[in-house]
Amino acid sequence: MTDFKLLIGGKLVAGDQTMDVINPATEEVLAKCPRASKAQLDQAVAAAKAAFPAWSATPIAERKKALNAIADIIEKNAGELARLLTQEQGKPIGDATGEVYGTAAFFRYFTALDLPVKVLDDSEGRRVEAHRKPLGVIGAIVPWNFPLILMAFKVPPALLAGNTIVIKPAPTTPLTTLKLGELIRDVVPAGVVNVITDANDLGAALTAHPDVRKISFTGSTATGAKVMAGAAAMLKRITLELGGNDAGIVLDDVNPKEAAPKLFQSAFQNNGQVCIAMKRLYVHESIYDEMCAELAKIADAAIVGDGLKQGTQLGPLQNKMQFEKVKELIDEARKDGKVIAGGTLPEQSGYFIRPTIVRDITDGARLVDEEQFGPVLPVIKYSDPEDAVARANASPYGLGGSIWSSNPDRAYALADKMESGTVWVNKHAELAPNIPFGGAKQSGLGTELGEEGLAEFTQLKIINMAR
Repeated sequence: MTDFKLLIGGKLVAGDQTMDVINPATEEVLAKCPRASKAQLDQAVAAAKAAFPAWSATPIAERKKALNAIADIIEKNAGELARLLTQEQGKPIGDATGEVYGTAAFFRYFTALDLPVKVLDDSEGRRVEAHRKPLGVIGAIVPWNFPLILMAFKVPPALLAGNTIVIKPAPTTPLTTLKLGELIRDVVPAGVVNVITDANDLGAALTAHPDVRKISFTGSTATGAKVMAGAAAMLKRITLELGGNDAGIVLDDVNPKEAAPKLFQSAFQNNGQVCIAMKRLYVHESIYDEMCAELAKIADAAIVGDGLKQGTQLGPLQNKMQFEKVKELIDEARKDGKVIAGGTLPEQSGYFIRPTIVRDITDGARLVDEEQFGPVLPVIKYSDPEDAVARANASPYGLGGSIWSSNPDRAYALADKMESGTVWVNKHAELAPNIPFGGAKQSGLGTELGEEGLAEFTQLKIINMAR
């Protein structure tokens, strides 16, 4: 396995310590990974701060060239990056390859955006202009479910806006990010991009660092609250994309055979380890039995295994902690409902759980009320669509949701009542770099992607001139 290094100030350096990275499909050590110390975190921030004046003064056209060059490098090394991503994260190689190319596409998307000066008033008495200025050093904290694509929610807009950045990947999936840092280190001036790793012990220091002007965090709501608290003393800018418990509501005019494959994919993509995965499904009583049977059939046919093996549809859970949590939720769900597919552990090494469908369960059960973040879907019966929306909205989370119907007008009317940052109709969990994304309630603060996401990495500055 490659000798991985941190990227600090344009140099590849060893960590002051090391840590093991586990392949979740084998439970074996995949690689020794550098582990940064607090001193190395400070060095990375100092390097980013020193690089900021020159980078922020670099013409935006040049910054766009850098983003395109990074996209070129990602695509050129897609095979190596995808294989490494599968080995450390667990997802099937086809999904990993898609994530790699998607990352390149996100970098390219932001090169089409600009930050023009907007004239708000140009009257006889005054001229008022709105400028978008870079903030400074950005701390980007990325989770383990999509290490590359979620990094690409943050790095391209941050760099395009003229900021410098310190990236901290999750401790269980640091390798692909470290490899990318190695590949792109000469694309931008030293210190513009830095990559450090930790064992979940440097997040608070990065968040509270006096020279970090903004934290962009993707992860759990509980950790997001800690990030918010850590940033509060300096009124530091934050963007938080947090947990969700997305509800899908299927109306009585849906054909279960046609909808079930789409619903299954919405819930079980990346083994359910998606912030906007469908995590609870409300189905009208008139089609409930048939829908449950169709979902169970698909779950039973799914091919679960090592993501590097051809034909694998679902890999392992990414880490042992998540594996144990999902097992516990399934065991409890057996008391609250009826497991009609899955719920078993294949007889092999690795954090594998068969895709699991639970019926005859309802609100109040942990599997319904909490975010499982794994391959388990509770299917809940309802009779009144308005009641189903009310039950979906009763959650403290509001990241995404979906309405499924053969009547677009019916679906739209209900979608408008869902309390979520995004509501889909007849689909779920679709994202694109040009579509703003953010959560309601305890699912986050701020916006990522699109022009709105770019603006979040800037300071609005008004110049108001008398004539």
